[in-house]
This record gives sequence, C-alpha cells and structure tokens, in this order.
Amino acid sequence: MTAYAIALLRETRFGPEIREYLQRVDATLAPFEGKYRVHGGACETMEGTWSGDVVVVEFPSMALAKAWYDSPAYAAIRPLRTEHTQGDLLLVQGVAEGHRGADLLARLGVEGG
Repeated sequence: MTAYAIALLRETRFGPEIREYLQRVDATLAPFEGKYRVHGGACETMEGTWSGDVVVVEFPSMALAKAWYDSPAYAAIRPLRTEHTQGDLLLVQGVAEGHRGADLLARLGVEGG
C-alpha cells in the first residue's frame, strides 16, 4: 500500500548546503521508487495558522519509505537539510483504493462503521 514522506518546513535557510541537498536528493529517492507529489508549491491555509512549505514524496510501500529514510545515501545528505531547516518529517501510510471516511469507524470498531 502506498506511503508518503511528508515534510512540513516552517523555515528554510537557503545556502550552499540546501542547494547541495536539492541537487543530490533525487538520486536517493530513485532506488526506492520515490516520486514527488508536492514540492513547495503554492499553499493556501484554509484552517489553522500554517506558514511554510510542504513536500510530499510518494513511495509504493511503507517498507520502501522507511528503507529510503534509513539508506546510507540519504543519511549522507540528511544533515544538509536538518541543520538548515526547521520543520517535521513524517512517514504516513496511505489508504486502499476506494477508501471512504466511514471506513475508519469500522477499523476502530466504532458503532456506525
């Protein structure tokens, strides 16, 4: 089942390190079939107070997402990002094709599901 790496970046200090990270990160994604779905595009906050950039990378599975994050190639460049950005990175399991909101009720064993 599809999984996503989601970066919520509140601040990025662009400099040589971030430029190097951006030049090298694609090569770390390729062996794990990672594909950008969102990369800092326009964002309109509808609720809450979000200010920053969002990056979403899709992987075919959670196992591949974790393998990418733990890979030696990504570990080698991770500090280029973590030392020059403030934010969070999440790995999130996707849902099956046809998933509906009420499916969560059944999964949680809540009445009405």
